Amino acid sequence: MRTSPGSRILSVGAYRPRTRVGNDAIAARIDSSDEWIRRRSGIESRRRAADDEDLVTMATAAATKALAGAGVAPRDVSAVLLATMSYRGRATTVAPLVAAALGATNAAAMDLGAACAGFPYGLATADALVRSGAADNVVLIGAERMTDIVDDHDRGTAFLFGDGAGAVVVGPSETLGISPVVWGADGAKSELLRYAETGTLRMAGPEVFRWATAVIPPVAERALEAAGITAADLAAFIPHQANLRITTAAARALCLPPHVRVATDVITNGNTGAASIPLAMAALNGTSGPALLLGFGAGLAYAAQVVELP
Repeated sequence: MRTSPGSRILSVGAYRPRTRVGNDAIAARIDSSDEWIRRRSGIESRRRAADDEDLVTMATAAATKALAGAGVAPRDVSAVLLATMSYRGRATTVAPLVAAALGATNAAAMDLGAACAGFPYGLATADALVRSGAADNVVLIGAERMTDIVDDHDRGTAFLFGDGAGAVVVGPSETLGISPVVWGADGAKSELLRYAETGTLRMAGPEVFRWATAVIPPVAERALEAAGITAADLAAFIPHQANLRITTAAARALCLPPHVRVATDVITNGNTGAASIPLAMAALNGTSGPALLLGFGAGLAYAAQVVELP
């Protein structure tokens, strides 16, 4: 077994569904308005997956782009990890289906269930697999069809969520391209985000907002400390794209200097759950250097780490 001093993200790939849905179409179903949705969330539009854009299709497309960018062949993939909270297929997990579609026939494959914190949880897992020597190249995907689990008439959630998939390839590195993870969970507050008896997502919005804005700054500071850097050393801040107001409050609390790019993918793609961080990372194409990733959501779970952008 060959261990590695560190691991790094080799490349990023994204898949965004073809159909863009503006606020007016959503507002008509929840007795609201475009202005109300923008003021409450910062969202202007989101992507909605068509029938032929299922989770396997979107995840495979994003992972294929990431593998091409990394120059890694599917046969050289050791593991396929897929973070999702919206899979409703007949198979118990979606990762093996994606591995088969990629042609990664030698790879282990498993789903990770940490909701909107799933991507940084998965990144910590991929990093450990590579550094321990258990894997050479890991494909990590965040993929969601949130529209499958959201009630179009629920005023608290219908306007927030969108669909899509983002993927990265993680491989060995002589330096720490992925810093130690800082993570945790608060199960006592799990009722704030839960499934209703109908199988659709329900959220206590104001309470989740207060929890997120309270949790993010100290977790972010601990992640920076674990990486041995300060906010001034960052090139980018890429939090889970839950709500533009949460992102803005977090950036302000961290006193980020003007040169730090703050991901705002939520404006045009909504909250895409476990896919939101890799999708936002892909949208910052051309940015290099250290980036602070931070996921948070149902569970309630959270995780953060600093990574070197590919």
